[in-house]
Amino acid sequence: MSADSQLSLLPVNDVAVDTVGPSRPIRIGQETTVHYAPAREILTRATGFMDAYDFTLNPYSGCSFGCTYCYAAFFSRNEEMRDSWGKWVNVKENAVALMAKRRPGSLDGKLIYMSSVTDPYQPIERDLRLTRRILEFMAEQHKPKFVVQTRSPLVTRDCDLFRQIVDNGGRVQVNMTVTTDDEDIRRAFEPSCPGNHRRLAAIKEVQDAGIDTCITMTPLLLVNNNGDFADELIGTGVTKFIAQPFHFVRGKFVASTRDGALSLMAEKLGCGRDNFGAEYLERYREFFEVLNNRLQDNNLPPLGEGKDGFAPPF
Repeated sequence: MSADSQLSLLPVNDVAVDTVGPSRPIRIGQETTVHYAPAREILTRATGFMDAYDFTLNPYSGCSFGCTYCYAAFFSRNEEMRDSWGKWVNVKENAVALMAKRRPGSLDGKLIYMSSVTDPYQPIERDLRLTRRILEFMAEQHKPKFVVQTRSPLVTRDCDLFRQIVDNGGRVQVNMTVTTDDEDIRRAFEPSCPGNHRRLAAIKEVQDAGIDTCITMTPLLLVNNNGDFADELIGTGVTKFIAQPFHFVRGKFVASTRDGALSLMAEKLGCGRDNFGAEYLERYREFFEVLNNRLQDNNLPPLGEGKDGFAPPF
């Protein structure tokens, strides 16, 4: 199917609902292939790490950001898909229709986490606007308690809908993942992601729009200057922060994790590849303490960590 082919409209309650948008891009850049298929449901009962929420919402599976340490890769259906993580995205083409079928008000007060195994604002979203279309139904018909997780500045596009949900009696918090102040490290582990400074500027914009925000350093890769980075984080106006360490377990990286990425971190830590775990964890704890002290100095809540940090904020 050509990249500019038109989508059909699905009838939902006698109303035509556009499935994903006016066109169906089949490729992102030179390497990532986009597939389209219907899903059985768009809201999934939350379990495991997210079990304090009622539902998780994933408009896509797969993610063209392709971060080499991403745990979501290991939820892929087979080894081939895991090892080609970042090279494919599956679009849930009937996601809007599924949302439209829900009775108005049925999600009032429900805790919803978007997204647990993909990024709802990855590059394909700029063309498809699938996440935005889902949010439009949410804003018009429901009053959820909604947490949005992303590492994309594109999230600022939907501040109007976040504001509408809040003004109608719901709640929204936008979480922005920021992993380091070192762009060499960022490019090694997150080669297709926006730079962390762009992410910080974006979450400041969301904060300035009067929407609850949180910065998630999950995982925190490596910090060059603890004090400067802590001040930069707090300077966004965000008041909630979560961190968790990077894990060096062998075999827990997708195939695209280059030896050079791990070697670069070892080099910056001043140690060898085989023993840099202890050195990294010491640096992690040092930054954790510095940021916590800065938060205390500014009368802000303490730094959260791990699953407890990701507990529902409202």
